[in-house]
Amino acid sequence: MRKIDPAILVVLGGVSAALHVGKLPTALPVLQETLGVTLVEAGFLLSLVQLAGMTLGLLVGLAADQLGTKRTMVWGLAIVSVASLLGAGATDTATLMVLRAAEGFGFLLASMPAPGLIRRLVDPSRITLSLGLWGAYMPIGTAMALLFGPLAIAWIGWHAWWVLLGAISAAMCAWLWLVIPADDIADRPDESPGRNGWPQRLRITLSAQGPWLMALSFAFYSSQWLAVIGFLPSVYTQGGLAPALAGAATAFAAAVNIVGNVAAGRLLHRGIKPQRLLYAGFLAMAAGGFLTFAALPGDPAVVALIRFAGVLLFSMIGGLIPGTLFSLAVRVSPGERTISTTMGWMQQWSAFGQFLGPPAVAWVAMRVGGWTWSWLVTAGCAFAGIATAFMVGRLLQKHHTE
Repeated sequence: MRKIDPAILVVLGGVSAALHVGKLPTALPVLQETLGVTLVEAGFLLSLVQLAGMTLGLLVGLAADQLGTKRTMVWGLAIVSVASLLGAGATDTATLMVLRAAEGFGFLLASMPAPGLIRRLVDPSRITLSLGLWGAYMPIGTAMALLFGPLAIAWIGWHAWWVLLGAISAAMCAWLWLVIPADDIADRPDESPGRNGWPQRLRITLSAQGPWLMALSFAFYSSQWLAVIGFLPSVYTQGGLAPALAGAATAFAAAVNIVGNVAAGRLLHRGIKPQRLLYAGFLAMAAGGFLTFAALPGDPAVVALIRFAGVLLFSMIGGLIPGTLFSLAVRVSPGERTISTTMGWMQQWSAFGQFLGPPAVAWVAMRVGGWTWSWLVTAGCAFAGIATAFMVGRLLQKHHTE
């Protein structure tokens, strides 16, 4: 029997963690009915999974550089699993929110060290392609949860759905622990504390321009992606679609993001400039967000098709952004022992964007009595991302000439 590629196993571990991000959107109608969750509370339930990343991303990155990428990822999957199993017994919104935050901490531990772990496991000639594949872990997990969530909730209830996903993460935790080699960076002989201690790694990372640009770019991307994909089931359900159909449509919208992520790795491998991919991704998200939410004249059936096309444009071409940023982050990291720290900083800002994005879109929707003007939030993030992409291009050009 052929052994599984360890890098693929790392991606599968990320997918099992991302399932917990995607499990909530299709459950929101049921949670609103059974637990009395309000629209704004729903927005925070969507974004609370990012609370740990928003507050602890950099610290966890520093710890992972010291403790080891494999151990950090395994612990993350274990925490996600336990939090999901406990969440199955939640009977009120407050408890669910607390456990959602715990899931976020586990998700941070499971996802943040993965690019550095992949870099250790794969041949240098495959790094760009492998990191492009890693960039698809979130849309793959989200799409699977959105696709199967409505069916599972209808058949076994949301409590059992939480238990099932917790069991999947536990299984991946054990698989990673048994298969991934244990020779992490942290397992090498300790180097000089003055040169490689965490204060020094922190100073080196935060004084470099590259980690900041990666972090801001990811924040501008992630805030609008989670806001749009997270609320699509509710938008479609309010538009008259059955929950299962709304979930399937949203799952497809999330799944096409995989195309952009994988394409980014291949295009970078062929020599396409990273800033061009970032420009294309953010422009597509600006246009797609407008088509998704804006008031469009015409036949309702035609408008519905245009909106769905806008969602696909938003997600698929927007997928170029994370695939590009994961590859760039490894390149612009100030040093070998700051890769996880750089990823942690990027994850922290990504989580900050995801924490604010859904509540901002929900707040605008509540203020105007519908989703019509929500595109202003996504467009603002997109154009800020374009400005950051310009600065990324300047930085890469400077590195090329040095």
